Amino acid sequence: MEQVRASLDKRQVAIYLGAILIGVFASFGVPNAGTLEVAINPALAFMLFVTFLQVPLAELGSALRNTRFLGALLATNFLVMPVLTAILVQFLPDEPMLRLAVLFVLLTPCVDYVVTFTHLRRGDARLLLAATPALLLLQMVLLPVYLRMLLGGDASGLVHPEPFIHAFLWLIAVPLLLAAGLQLWAARSPAGKRISTALGLLPVPATALVLFLVLAAVMPQIGDAAGAALTAAPIYMAYAVVAPMFGWLVARAAGLDDGGTPAVAFSAATRNSLVILPLAFAVPGGVPFVPAVVVTQTIIELVSELVYVRWIPRLPFRPSA
Repeated sequence: MEQVRASLDKRQVAIYLGAILIGVFASFGVPNAGTLEVAINPALAFMLFVTFLQVPLAELGSALRNTRFLGALLATNFLVMPVLTAILVQFLPDEPMLRLAVLFVLLTPCVDYVVTFTHLRRGDARLLLAATPALLLLQMVLLPVYLRMLLGGDASGLVHPEPFIHAFLWLIAVPLLLAAGLQLWAARSPAGKRISTALGLLPVPATALVLFLVLAAVMPQIGDAAGAALTAAPIYMAYAVVAPMFGWLVARAAGLDDGGTPAVAFSAATRNSLVILPLAFAVPGGVPFVPAVVVTQTIIELVSELVYVRWIPRLPFRPSA
């Protein structure tokens, strides 16, 4: 089984690229491909479950005490990234709905598949997982503040806590508890060990399935709002290039090691689009405009993640003493 897992890890980028391409073709070639959206969250929860199995969950307590990492992560996501986002949106047309959609997604750090991609790149996914409650709570509190600052008071009332709470319960808490239970069973039972080992083969296939489902389901949603999506795309591309470098620089300035630094870089670059999407659909008069602009970021980000897996560890910076 170790040979199979090593082979999957070695070919993961090719597998993910294939899943993305198949998803794009399915979005155009399969009738009602958009209905696959209902499968995204269950697939995402399973992907996180098999990822959490590979993380030493017994060490989460010590990860929470890593204040240097937590400080770098929170400073990156809630100080540096909002400044970058505020600069980037100035290059958009002065259209409130367009700017709202871009701000929705770029101001909210990812809490789900960023853990998987960090783990696959040998970053310290344990640290990111431990920081998830803080990331969720702060984005719930600060998103209305940032929207009020950048768009005016009316936009801040569009943020509701339900999508964030739902994401934490079903995408983080439940998979985490199941993984912890299986880890305990595996430590005490040969049967549990065999099941855990078998599930250890699945992070790459499960991630590929999520990529396929997201692309197949979200591409049709762009539809009539393609013009707005194309207007936002260069902003998302610029963010995808600059954000991980800023995250990397903050982490290195904080003196983080080779596990914590990629985790901060991945977190800086990866946004909470799947959690934000229900908010996008709830904006009065915003459909299909706002969801389409949010979905565009998802597509660009997923392709960018494949680049990050190869590129982030090659950044030339060294930790400060």
